[in-house]
Amino acid sequence: MAETTLPPSLQEIASCVNGYDPKSLPVAQAQEFIARLVPRVHAFETLALRSALGRVLAHDLVSGIDVPAHDNSAMDGYALRGTDLAADAPCVLRVCGSGFAGQAETARAGAGECVRIMTGAVMPAGLDTVVPQEFVQVEGSSVRIPAGVVRPGDNRRHAGEDLAVGEVALAAGRVLRPADIGLLASLGQGEVAVLRRLRVAFFSTGDELRSIGEPLPAGCVYDSNRYTLWAMLQKLGVVELIDMGVVRDEPEALKAAFTSAARHADAVITSGGVSVGEADHTKQVMAELGDVLFWRIAMRPGRPMAIGRIASDPAGTGHHAVLFGLPGNPVAVMVTFYALVRDALLAMSGAIAPPMPLLRAASVEDIRKKPGRTEYQRGIVTRVAGSGEWQVRLTGSQGSGILRSMSEANGLVVLPHARGSIVAGELVDVLPFDGLI
Repeated sequence: MAETTLPPSLQEIASCVNGYDPKSLPVAQAQEFIARLVPRVHAFETLALRSALGRVLAHDLVSGIDVPAHDNSAMDGYALRGTDLAADAPCVLRVCGSGFAGQAETARAGAGECVRIMTGAVMPAGLDTVVPQEFVQVEGSSVRIPAGVVRPGDNRRHAGEDLAVGEVALAAGRVLRPADIGLLASLGQGEVAVLRRLRVAFFSTGDELRSIGEPLPAGCVYDSNRYTLWAMLQKLGVVELIDMGVVRDEPEALKAAFTSAARHADAVITSGGVSVGEADHTKQVMAELGDVLFWRIAMRPGRPMAIGRIASDPAGTGHHAVLFGLPGNPVAVMVTFYALVRDALLAMSGAIAPPMPLLRAASVEDIRKKPGRTEYQRGIVTRVAGSGEWQVRLTGSQGSGILRSMSEANGLVVLPHARGSIVAGELVDVLPFDGLI
């Protein structure tokens, strides 16, 4: 019987991260830790091509045909031998036939002859060049081709120049985009194997929270975090969502929510209940049900976070899920998701995703910043009229509870760990929201 390889414990992972300090953890180290923690989905299913958009390709897709299948014309014009072209004088060639796209064979031409040909038509045997029709003069059954309008080999597509038989057309882990669906269709693929969607459960904690549609007593607020999380997760496209609502700050209710989430999901995301000194039971229940660490990350907003694994039963013998315990403040939820959770979920889904794109823009104002933490400020990026250069201004108050500041922004100004204050005119990195899938 094959041996089962147990995943490393959180302490083992921590020992591999240089300078690990859970009380003041730089963002880069938190990202490294999480990358070592998360497992990958391996199960896959086969879908019809039109159902596969946005899904993760399970295996390398190898081309079974040459694309294009034959040498063909890239232009409407006349196919000829490059050796018939004169370097410094026009040439006159007799038109001996025609070729159209979809025909298996086209007319044959000898020396001094050419074939009228359409875009996509198979190149006649022995001919290697196409002159566009707008460059020639028709003279009865012949055409005159001016000197220098084409060179030998021009406007000819070679068989297999897009894809050759046996070549990897799309690599495993690719999130299938519209162009990929078209590419698969060009190879005659009616179905494709994709990884199953990652199952993500999420809920909010706190006695002060109310769901939309419920009365709002004094001292209570409507739960926005669950809706924000739903939207960010939905935009990823590679996950199946389990919305578990608002969970009251009661041990039994929390235990039931966590164990149910761990039983049905690969990852569990919570908001609230992880700050130092909070008078609730969330942290205690997290610790009881799994191997969980509580961090104070050197970032703003979003300092408190819980990370680890939780089990679907108190004994820890059932299914385990990765836990991301996010802060309760609305902006902190979004920032920690983009900085620490997004890439982890993509990796868990099996997706090979490029890093989030950063834009360089000039700050139009001074920005106060302390070295020793990474800051994410909400900004509005615009282009300067005339120069076309990018500039960014902040949305105003940057409090972690002001969700409107995120709604007004079109990107996050990312100020690195070691950087100090910014002077107006200095270049800063901006993470555009439109770059987040």
